[in-house]
Amino acid sequence: MPPRLIAVAFASLTALPVHAAEPAAPATQALHCGKLFDARSGRVLGEHTVVVRDGRIAEVLPGRVKLADAESIVLSDRTCLPGWTDLHVHLGSESSPQSYSEGFRLDPVDYAYRSVGYAEKTLMAGFTSVRDLGGEVSPHLRDAVNQGLVKGPRIFAAGKSIATTGGHADPTNGYNDRLSHLIGPPGPTEGVINSLDDARQAVRQRYKEGSDVIKITATGGVLSYAKSGDAPQFTVEEVKAIVDTANDYGYKVAAHAHGTEGMKRAILGGVTSIEHGTYMTDEVMRLMKQHGTWYVPTIYAGRFVADKAKIDGYFPAVVRPKAARIGAQIQETAAKAYRNGVKIAFGTDMGVGPHGDNAREFLYMVEAGIPASVALQAATIRAAEVLGVDDQGMLEAGKRADIIAMPGDPVADIDAVLGVDFVMKDGKVYRLPRLD
Repeated sequence: MPPRLIAVAFASLTALPVHAAEPAAPATQALHCGKLFDARSGRVLGEHTVVVRDGRIAEVLPGRVKLADAESIVLSDRTCLPGWTDLHVHLGSESSPQSYSEGFRLDPVDYAYRSVGYAEKTLMAGFTSVRDLGGEVSPHLRDAVNQGLVKGPRIFAAGKSIATTGGHADPTNGYNDRLSHLIGPPGPTEGVINSLDDARQAVRQRYKEGSDVIKITATGGVLSYAKSGDAPQFTVEEVKAIVDTANDYGYKVAAHAHGTEGMKRAILGGVTSIEHGTYMTDEVMRLMKQHGTWYVPTIYAGRFVADKAKIDGYFPAVVRPKAARIGAQIQETAAKAYRNGVKIAFGTDMGVGPHGDNAREFLYMVEAGIPASVALQAATIRAAEVLGVDDQGMLEAGKRADIIAMPGDPVADIDAVLGVDFVMKDGKVYRLPRLD
């Protein structure tokens, strides 16, 4: 998608009144929380007052404290948590039976406009940060959010995923011969590599385009128009060339991977995280613990594609058996990884499923045997560790004032995560509870 066209689409959004004005944050706010989730310990504490000044948490005080100079926000019958981070989303798209044909019919501007609504839904569900792992729209959407043109989460954008020829993120998969010959084989500029030099060039191109993180497709994928969902698609040397070049620019590397061999190569090459990890073996888990590699399960996506694979016509014939086979496995893999001490962080692969439904991943994590407190930490303090940032993911003085709240206690009843009705990002309130 040409960046110029996407930029034009976002520039035109300034004419829309609904997005023209961001909420203004008072100088000082006092949030009176009935309960508070401590992301460091994973415990729910009693009543606290969170004092916010200039978009940052100034103090966290026990009890209900009245401040003469502060605007009071009463959340005394709710639990306050750090805003959640979803480490695997695709805000430029959303799965449907038309997804494959739309790539030939829609323009970049169409995807840009769609992403605006997806971003707002994500924020309103309690996700104040996301890592967008693949999509040319995402760096421009990030900039529009940062400029106050669009309501959405803080975005750490990968831009175009890096693949090999015919791999999961090869943009010409499924094209007929005439189109393939007309367009020509994609190369590093388009995120497709076949050598160490290509690998380095592809990372540098992502830097040129303004990415924040690098994403590689270390194995085949479920939804790509290709037969294999798990075959390895990079050599260890290629992964290492990507990681080493990414390190030059301060980037971390996330690896989409379903198959065992591809995961091993990605881990040995030095990636930060394995996404999906469907056929993770004991050997892979040992390597992950040895190298400190994070695991982002994306159980939601697995459940979603496995369900849709049962519907005639939802997926192309080449995709349907992969969706049925791989999708059903991911939750079991997440359970095994947790039992074996692999570091787990939160991600959904949303865009596969409907944006705004991200919190259901918590329910599926708990179903897999992951304690609710650990699942909540995965989307707060652990997600911040994966991103390599130290100013979010906790309700502590000096951190960003990314704060959400909901009725109930999500550690005692994980279903409470579906009831988020207060959202603050950088001290600005985007959602308030409805008054009865």
